Amino acid sequence: MRNLGKLLAGTTAAIAAAGVLGLAGTAQAQTSVLVTPSVSVAAGVETAIKLKLPTGCTAPVKVTGFPAPNGSTTNLVQVNSGTTTAPIVKLAGEWPPPSPDPQTFALKITCANAKTGSENVSDASSPATTDFVGVGSDTIQNVMDQFSADFNVSHTTGKLYSFDALNPITGAMGDTIVTKHTSTDSTTCSQPRPDGSSAGIVALENTKTLSAHPCIDFGRSSRARSGTDPTSISFINLAGDAVTYSTQSTSNAPTNLTTADLTGIYNCTITKWNQIPGNSGGSSATIAAMLPQNGSGTRSFFLSALGLSAPGSCVSTSSTVQGAGGNGANTLQENQGVAPSLNTNKPNVIFPFSVGKWIAERFHSAPCGTVTQCFADPTHCTPSAGLNLFGCNTHGSMVLRNINGTAPTVGTGKSTTINPAFTATFTRLLFEVANAPQGTVPASLAPLFGPSGFTCTNSTAKLDLKNYGFLVLPTGTSPGDCGFAQ
Repeated sequence: MRNLGKLLAGTTAAIAAAGVLGLAGTAQAQTSVLVTPSVSVAAGVETAIKLKLPTGCTAPVKVTGFPAPNGSTTNLVQVNSGTTTAPIVKLAGEWPPPSPDPQTFALKITCANAKTGSENVSDASSPATTDFVGVGSDTIQNVMDQFSADFNVSHTTGKLYSFDALNPITGAMGDTIVTKHTSTDSTTCSQPRPDGSSAGIVALENTKTLSAHPCIDFGRSSRARSGTDPTSISFINLAGDAVTYSTQSTSNAPTNLTTADLTGIYNCTITKWNQIPGNSGGSSATIAAMLPQNGSGTRSFFLSALGLSAPGSCVSTSSTVQGAGGNGANTLQENQGVAPSLNTNKPNVIFPFSVGKWIAERFHSAPCGTVTQCFADPTHCTPSAGLNLFGCNTHGSMVLRNINGTAPTVGTGKSTTINPAFTATFTRLLFEVANAPQGTVPASLAPLFGPSGFTCTNSTAKLDLKNYGFLVLPTGTSPGDCGFAQ
């Protein structure tokens, strides 16, 4: 990965250039009571729309007429920001499948100063064939949802949508999603939801077509190209991240481990804390080594950084119980510290965590209640002004630890960022993967992910990356630059 100091400098510069940001391309609000042009949105996928408020509207603003969160088909919430005299109102979450298709929701907007307005939202059953749709990694799913909201506000066709790794309402794994549809075909692009980087890449490689358009346009990946990936796919740089080990805040684990220590823990040659070199006076308790499910890019990256192709037999991937071979194998999601298995026998748990995702959850995300509530409803939270629209604080009480004597983060509070001096082996790039010859960006995706595209050059997109914990990559044509394909 490119020098993190350069990446961090790029982040700071991007934030300074961003200034006071709105959603680009938003038209001037209409006067009261007039119905503004309809906003179109796809059902079944996380995104947000910005409402056009009556001229002179003051906060607070009340919006009625949109589908309320119901635990089965929608988690839509109203998110207010801006100022008292210049409020901004967004509806964030997943719209329900319409019947008939499309369905129009007539929203009523009431401002504190009694000005009123309306917004017609047209809800289609799923993205259109001309839209750009992605699946895959949990690590970057929330920032991609945010990109969708920010990109779509100025695009009436060729919108951006990204299906989360798990059902964002029910938490289901592998449920059926419809990535695209036409008025006469709602089955061709139906498939099980891919969970994780590798699953998303496989789905991309095997995607079907509908009206000459692919059902899946890109895969989100938190792992780099592997030796088994074909040359018919291309990995396009998106952002910088790091991975470290996490433990509960009160733990028998040392606050610093070496690469060799971690390798021993995850190949199961070290099974007790006092077997770690230099820690003979530590606890004799058995280590509860945990990993995310098999398709996770974070799991793949972490094992590779340890020089392992597979974990030892003592490692568990269950979200509910500790111990290898237990019930619930391959259900533990990456970056979700509220899983029961991470909150049982707390002093002995160890689990890899994306540093960027932890920063986003800890400092930029809305609370979802107790650990138990967060696990049951991981997306049940209502962001307030200044918090990310997507993703709740599900890190629980997991804390990040040092590797080889270097801390994974620097700064405090919302100023916390990835440490530019963190152990290089555990820093990584994050990618969008495309069906294109290796090393190329397809023309269709260049306006989104290419070196001059939205995610690399748009000031709002750069601020999104910072708020979701990641490092903004430099612009250019070098291997570590944003939009570089490999």
